[in-house]
This record gives sequence, structure tokens and C-alpha cells, in this order.
Amino acid sequence: MARIFITGSSDGLGLRSAQALIKRGHDVYLHARNSQRAQDARAACPEAKDVFVADLTSTEETKALAAQLSQTGPWDSIVHNAGLMNGVSHLKGKEGIPALFAVNTLAPYILTSLIDPPPKRYIFLSSGMHHGGDSSLRNLQQCTYSDSKLHNILLAFWFANRLAGKGVQSNALNPGWVPTKMGGWSAPDDIDAAIDTYVLLAEGSGAAEGKTSKFWYQSREGKSGGSGRETGYKSVADDEAKQSQLIEALEKISGVKPPQ
Repeated sequence: MARIFITGSSDGLGLRSAQALIKRGHDVYLHARNSQRAQDARAACPEAKDVFVADLTSTEETKALAAQLSQTGPWDSIVHNAGLMNGVSHLKGKEGIPALFAVNTLAPYILTSLIDPPPKRYIFLSSGMHHGGDSSLRNLQQCTYSDSKLHNILLAFWFANRLAGKGVQSNALNPGWVPTKMGGWSAPDDIDAAIDTYVLLAEGSGAAEGKTSKFWYQSREGKSGGSGRETGYKSVADDEAKQSQLIEALEKISGVKPPQ
């Protein structure tokens, strides 16, 4: 049995994967951005052990969540699932940081940097849309959804290297274009295959056992520079200098140092 925490798990893939993991006997903890969403999450998944509340558009609330997770650890797996997509370009968090950047890129960096001890496994949610992401990393705070999904792979691979000495595995997961509120109900990909991949990586089982710094789609490893939009990932994600460029920028924005 594993102790697993999933951000953004009051609905969508986060909730569905939590339910699947609970059915497999794991202790799963949910996350919601406010008390009403937390109430909804408890109603939808009463078997969850608890629901942590934090608005990830706020760096201070994200730091406070990291402190809570450190106090209630150790954890086996943490899934950076929370994400914003469309219609949020005008939204900003309490500290004035654009919401999409704060939730999709900055929050995973802050949490992974501050949670101590780290879990055995980190999973960063990416997307096939990362292929359209800007690898220059200019204007980070004004990033698009596609940009942020490239950031998530860069983060997964950088932390895989940085935390390897502590026995931590860190991977990126592309769930595909699946029928959810975010993806739209006519999306063509298999949502059950996506949930199976969440489970695989959260458990560190099967094909994922012992694997780190990989990009996953439908329970299979993707190829760097591969031709498939969903199955391959941009080779720039393997560039350690580019990974470090992102880390240095996020440290400057957040004031949070990466783990040593």
C-alpha cells in the first residue's frame, strides 16, 4: 500500500486516477483550491484519506501546502496533476502572478523543491500540446498552456537528475487528449488508458519500475524527438542547460531554492 497525493484532484483525471488507486488499496489524499471544491471532492471520493486545500495561483499558499505535505509525510508518490488551460489569460493570483503560469509551472517547482523528505516518485503532467511550446523560455510568466506543458517535462527531467541520489524517480506523463471537462467530451483518446498510466507511475510498477526521467503515454515510454505527437517528446527537453535555465528563472521568481 502506498501513500499518494494528487494535486487538482477534485474532478477530472485527478479524481478518476485517485478513485482507481483507492480501489487498488492505496491511501490517497486529494487536493482542492478552496473549501467548496474540497467538499465536492469528499463527496465524489469519500474513500480518500483527506483533502488538502490550497490555491496554487498563490505562491504563499503553495509554500504552505509544501509545509503541510512535509509534516504529514513521508509520501510514496506525488502527482503534479493540477492545471489550467483556456480562458484564464486575464486571471492573476494573490501575488499578481498570472494564474496559468502559477498553477502549471511554478507550483510544481515550489512543491518539489520544498517537500522534505521527498517522495519516492514524482509525476509531472504534460501533454502532446507541449510540441507547440516555446523552448526559448522567454516571457515565462506569460506562458501559454503549450509552453507550460513543455516546462513540465523540463522540470520532471531536471528533478530526476537532482534527486537521483535520494532514490527519487521523476517522470512526465502525457495522458493524451481525453474526454474531460478540460479536454472536451468529444476528445478521441482512451481515458482508461490514461488512468492506467497514472496508476502505473504512482505505483512505480510494471514497465515503470525503477524508471526515471522518462516521458510516458498509455503506459509506454515515449521517444525523444519521436514523430508521434502523443508518443514522442521534443528533444529540447533532454537539454540540461535548458532545464537549468528554467530552474534558475523559477527560483528567481519564487524566491524558493531548488533542493541541494
